[in-house]
Amino acid sequence: MKLASLIDNLEYNENRPAIQVLIDTDSGKEIRITFKEGQVMKEHKTPYPIVVEIFEGAIDFGVNGTIHNLKKGDLVALEGGVPHDLKALKTSTVRLSLNKADSATRVEGVAENS
Repeated sequence: MKLASLIDNLEYNENRPAIQVLIDTDSGKEIRITFKEGQVMKEHKTPYPIVVEIFEGAIDFGVNGTIHNLKKGDLVALEGGVPHDLKALKTSTVRLSLNKADSATRVEGVAENS
């Protein structure tokens, strides 16, 4: 059994979203992304399907040029290869569920280049 918390030990970066792997199992990864208001993750694609949960706050979630205003409790499932971007409308915590074959390092690279 593995335990993690979406609310304990929150960390934020000054200029870009902060990425933290919470759980890494044989089947997938659960990642917490914390945003300060106004921070973005520029348009990018993932090679595998993902699920994004807005755990706290509000995010503009762009998919193929269409903006979806997501709020606390909303979930989005995307297939691999779909261009998407995120912008925090206020301080937010996002849970990202990754396929085991995907890499947290890739997600960190997206945040660093945003």
